[in-house]
Amino acid sequence: MDGAPADAGVGDLPRLDRAAPDTGRPDSRVADGAALDSALADLAPLDQAAPDQAAPDQAAPDQTAPDMTVPDQAIPDMPAPDMPVPDMPAPDQAIPDQLVPDMPAPDQAIPDMPAPDQAIPDQLMPDLMAPDLTLPPVKHVVAFPKLSFIKPLALLSPRDGTGRLFVLEQIGKVHVFPNNPSVATTKEFLNIKSKVDATKNEMGLLGMAVHPQFKSNGLFYLNYTASGPRRTVIGRFKVSAADKDKADLTSFKSILELIQPAGNHNGGWLDFGPDKMLYIGFGDGGGGGDPFGHGQNLKTLLGAMLRIDVINPPAGKTYGIPATNPYAKNTQGYREEIYAHGLRNPWRCAFDPITGALWCGDVGAGKWEEIDIIKPGANYGWNKLEGNNCFPHGSTCSKAGFEPPVHEYFHVQGGGGRSVTGGYVYRGKKRPDLLGAYIYADFISGEIWKLKEDSSGKFVNTKLLDTQLFITSFGEDAARELYFTAFDGKIYAIQ
Repeated sequence: MDGAPADAGVGDLPRLDRAAPDTGRPDSRVADGAALDSALADLAPLDQAAPDQAAPDQAAPDQTAPDMTVPDQAIPDMPAPDMPVPDMPAPDQAIPDQLVPDMPAPDQAIPDMPAPDQAIPDQLMPDLMAPDLTLPPVKHVVAFPKLSFIKPLALLSPRDGTGRLFVLEQIGKVHVFPNNPSVATTKEFLNIKSKVDATKNEMGLLGMAVHPQFKSNGLFYLNYTASGPRRTVIGRFKVSAADKDKADLTSFKSILELIQPAGNHNGGWLDFGPDKMLYIGFGDGGGGGDPFGHGQNLKTLLGAMLRIDVINPPAGKTYGIPATNPYAKNTQGYREEIYAHGLRNPWRCAFDPITGALWCGDVGAGKWEEIDIIKPGANYGWNKLEGNNCFPHGSTCSKAGFEPPVHEYFHVQGGGGRSVTGGYVYRGKKRPDLLGAYIYADFISGEIWKLKEDSSGKFVNTKLLDTQLFITSFGEDAARELYFTAFDGKIYAIQ
């Protein structure tokens, strides 16, 4: 959530008294079936020639009673008297045009019917309007017009069947409310302002994850900064037994604490993966250019993505080390919690629920922002690389052994991008045109893009929106529809 020039962090975030910008920009008749059926029913058998019709000046005899033989001359509803009655075709012959009076005129060709896997040509459906399958342009709208928050940093669904949403405020509060556009109030789910140190721009209550069995056990985990000493706390809480919309503050348990040498580059994201392990993203500990050398140091948890087991920890421990972690049981003194390293400040990550891939936006220093797919044991290069470019800028380096980003963009991407906000791979239903695309934003410019892999394996980046908002985070509801939080205090839905 940083990215100011010269690697000094964002600097002061936008003033809350700044007026919120606009939330979006201008933005052959069919023949009588009964008559035709009657005519066809009264025709002579197919192996007999039809008798001549009565002369024009002769009146057609009366219709016979149902149990009488129909006289040959009584052929009601047949072609006009001045038209000869054609012989009926054999079963394997097409019906002549004159027996189908409303078909195309004789000089018009009857088009061939399409093969089963071909679309029906429009000329075969003259009276049917083709459905308009074109979707309107992507837009963002205020999702809950009657709600407003103070520096919202995250939105998530507990996925417990209640239809609720949680919103985190940087100052140390979590609000809960029903996912209903008309909702007018929220409940204070949790207030830990007394525990949280939010005195620096990139500090505060930064992340929340619910336990995979949250519906039954009510456990959830928070990532926040605290003081005395300055550190990151990964803490576990439980929902109150008396009120599902209230956390039990007495249930707090510290899972992991990590000293932070500076007030920026804290990361802040955490979530459970498809493997039910808890993943935690840490920045490099702050300062310009990684002066502490944490990015390439496997003996510290800073500048890394961690993977720990909080569901089945060893006796006497708050978490365990998964046996499949890349540095599990190493003999070099590397931290076994590390899943990947070489990160500067991973600001918002998300798992694709279909592929299981872990996507992250890693905030750059002075020139480049990057999107990474996190892989076990991979080194993403910081502070030897910024994105896929040598760092410091203008230096030469070897890129061997580093995992390149799937996408990077230069500062001022389309209009001022300087601090990436990672997003989600869209898996909702309202926008099939976005399905499978990674949706992300830039905190400074307010632009939103989609990034999608094409058939050749190349990732194609396309601008979707220019919101003019300071976008802090993305989130999903239970249906995996996409939202984002912004520093104007509103929650927006992408539609």
